[in-house]
Amino acid sequence: MDQRISLITLAVEDPDRSASFYDALGWHRQDTPEGIIVYDLLGQSLGLYPKADLARDMGLAPEDLGTGAMTLACNQRDRAGVDAVVAAARAAGARILKDPHEVFWGGYIAYFADPDGHIWEIAHNPFAPLRDDGAFRWQGYDGK
Repeated sequence: MDQRISLITLAVEDPDRSASFYDALGWHRQDTPEGIIVYDLLGQSLGLYPKADLARDMGLAPEDLGTGAMTLACNQRDRAGVDAVVAAARAAGARILKDPHEVFWGGYIAYFADPDGHIWEIAHNPFAPLRDDGAFRWQGYDGK
């Protein structure tokens, strides 16, 4: 298996409600067949898919999907970027789990949940500079 993620699919109760949330963050939808909403990201895509349909596709009951113990992270170039994303998320109706704050390792992070409870971490890591196009790599790109 290649070491990459092509598509992240979030199980959602109400795709239109969830899409409205991501639209309010400034994301742009792709043209898709009815039943799935997709946003192209840098190197992959994020899909919003009805939870009942995803469970059916897997042969599971919807209550067996859970929400998973994970975060989706979006790194920013600086602290102001973290503050701006959290402000936009708050305005879009996110539940702010932890306001932007400094962390012990020297970064600056915040957490919020989307309408279906998927948790986002918004971070500035001064030790992992983003590439010019915004791509993230664990040890950074040094501006390349």
